[in-house]
Amino acid sequence: MTAWHTARVVAPAEPEPSAWGFPDLARVPAGQEMIAVGADLEPGTLLAAYRAGLFPMPVDRRRIGWWSPDPRGIIPLDGLHVSRSLRRSLARFTVSRDRAFEQVMVACGDPARPHGWITPAFVAAYTRLHRLGWAHSVEVWSADRLVGGVYGVRIGGLFAGESMFHAETDASKVALVALVGWLVDSGAKLFDVQWTTPHLRTLGAVDVSRGEYLDRLAAALTATTEVNDD
Repeated sequence: MTAWHTARVVAPAEPEPSAWGFPDLARVPAGQEMIAVGADLEPGTLLAAYRAGLFPMPVDRRRIGWWSPDPRGIIPLDGLHVSRSLRRSLARFTVSRDRAFEQVMVACGDPARPHGWITPAFVAAYTRLHRLGWAHSVEVWSADRLVGGVYGVRIGGLFAGESMFHAETDASKVALVALVGWLVDSGAKLFDVQWTTPHLRTLGAVDVSRGEYLDRLAAALTATTEVNDD
């Protein structure tokens, strides 16, 4: 990478607790993926969901679904596949962290993209979470143009990846390489990518059972980490 620039990291601030409770995933039948419907996108609700192994996606215009894929996609932090062509691409871009969080989310939610689900309500909710220090983005730039990025939620040793985009070849992959580097350097233990896709498998994503995911999640949430601005 030609450069790595980061905004000042905000120490996470714990929001008001959620008014909602989530089911115990250990009691949910294997293979059931949409676990609950309803609740809200308040910061406390989002954090409670991730800590329980869930994440939100819209069911329709009014309702939020809470999901737990089974199997669950993860990228082992020691298993990222970086091809020769991707290594060459790393030198083409400048990379930053937490400099353009909302821009990355908006680009990921471009309605022209297939299967889009990131609504303005989700952008607003995760931007609030970002301002509290829980949600992070990695941005990829070509000169002054944002050409790729990835965002997600960091709780202790967990990084829950939400979405990524690219406007130039390999830009989202470059963001992923930079993200994994930060996670390794800061002591993260679990990189959750929700569902594996052919694209993510080429980068090293694998499936684990819900039971294994919950074990890894428990260990990640209690891990000692150092989320800094290096």
